[in-house]
Amino acid sequence: MIKNFIDKLMGKAPKSNKPNFGRRTEVTASVHGIDPNLVDERAINVTRTLQQAGFEAYIVGGAVRDLLLGLRPKDFDVATDATPEQVKGLFRRAFIIGRRFRIVHVVYGRGRDNEVIEVSTFRAHLDNVAAEQVKGNERTSKRQLEGMQHAVDSSGRVLRDNVWGPQDEDATRRDFTVNAMYYDPESQIVVDYHGGIQDSKKRVLRMIGDPVARYREDPVRIIRAVRFAAKLSHLGFKLEAKTAKPLTHSATLLADVPQSRLFDEMLKLLQTGHALASIAQLNKLGLATGIYPLLDVVVQRSDSAFVKVALADTDRRVGEGKPVAPSFLLACVLWADVREGWAKRLARKEHPHPALQDAIDEVFDARIGDVSGRGKLAADMREIWMMQPRFEKRVGSTPFGLVEQPRFRAGFDFLRLRADIEEVDIRLADWWQEFSMASDSEREDLVQAAKAEQQISQAAKPRVRRAPRPEGAPAHAPLDAKPAASDSDNAGVGEPKKRRRRRRKPGDGGDSAADSGITG
Repeated sequence: MIKNFIDKLMGKAPKSNKPNFGRRTEVTASVHGIDPNLVDERAINVTRTLQQAGFEAYIVGGAVRDLLLGLRPKDFDVATDATPEQVKGLFRRAFIIGRRFRIVHVVYGRGRDNEVIEVSTFRAHLDNVAAEQVKGNERTSKRQLEGMQHAVDSSGRVLRDNVWGPQDEDATRRDFTVNAMYYDPESQIVVDYHGGIQDSKKRVLRMIGDPVARYREDPVRIIRAVRFAAKLSHLGFKLEAKTAKPLTHSATLLADVPQSRLFDEMLKLLQTGHALASIAQLNKLGLATGIYPLLDVVVQRSDSAFVKVALADTDRRVGEGKPVAPSFLLACVLWADVREGWAKRLARKEHPHPALQDAIDEVFDARIGDVSGRGKLAADMREIWMMQPRFEKRVGSTPFGLVEQPRFRAGFDFLRLRADIEEVDIRLADWWQEFSMASDSEREDLVQAAKAEQQISQAAKPRVRRAPRPEGAPAHAPLDAKPAASDSDNAGVGEPKKRRRRRRKPGDGGDSAADSGITG
């Protein structure tokens, strides 16, 4: 109080704790140049329905940023002054989700063709000092958080933020300036409070407000900064110096974030079409380790031939609009561990099939833990790995049964990547490619050709010349048996007879170390 009085006498303006909510700027179509044809009709339908009901509604976030850059957004989010309950009441298929942030999913279509428009309510910009504080996190303090609208943990991380407010406050509580713009598809006006359009033109990623405080509020923003820098790097975007500087120091805050949320954020880094660029950014920003243990493994192995080709293939598929599964990429990343564990067990003369299963269990315990609940993710990874030795068997009924497996395509794609780095013979991958696309009669021909090839290969192996049968040796004695030792020769006395191993017939489908799929 005394300091404020002295400042007043000296003509100094008192400092205000009120955040800068920016100045509302409306930019017309002639200036921003957004092509309306790039806007999803379902997003337009959501904004129009809300506006006709008397609410404000805008397309918001990354979709506006991409539209300004002339890109077609993959996802569209909508922001409105309607509450989640009011939004839900306007649409036939709408669902309120989330606890930390309550939002509405408006669903169009069914099955794989469905499209979700995410609708959020304008949120107030609150002083976290005044928020209710809990000792634990979302999981440990779940009961305590029930009914709370605004709550933080001991480090200042926001655990609940469901207080509605005006649009200018909603814009201020978003992360980057280029993600804090609002587009009305009806009037084609872009509303900008923090210079997002200018930063888009300058190719700058700038945090709204104090970056240190914003990372403390939600440490996952650290990962989001990496992801956006990677996604937009090919367009020349760079993190502003003040935004990038606190990243490494703030990374310790991620230790308090639930593992399941970090796992999801890791997948976003690797499966949004910019996996290689994301890893480059992690290395550049000093975040190659410490974000999440499994991500550390990905970064560490990103230079290995198999993981690099898997990451590049994932980026390619996303770029072509094809689906990608986390199980496939993680199976590629951890394949080296599985092969090593499998090889050790085979060296101990363990049976190949259970040896592979034990190696997989060991990798799950060491690398995956229980974050996936050992559910579909783990089951899909196991299927991909267990298929690999079966691809070596191209005779009998094995090929016909294998090609009908639900996860055959994923297993085959995995085999193809192994062939690309010469871990297996490329002719094996080509054979399965042809077999999977052939008719029944053509498949029979391919199996017969594989059988003949196997017989030729067996015949080409050098035969061991056996010694002739000694005179007087019994007719039933094996040809390679040694003559009986004389009384004067003590060598071999008391030793049991050696039994000759039965040779496997050509085409026999039994398991062996050679069938294991492990190459040198």
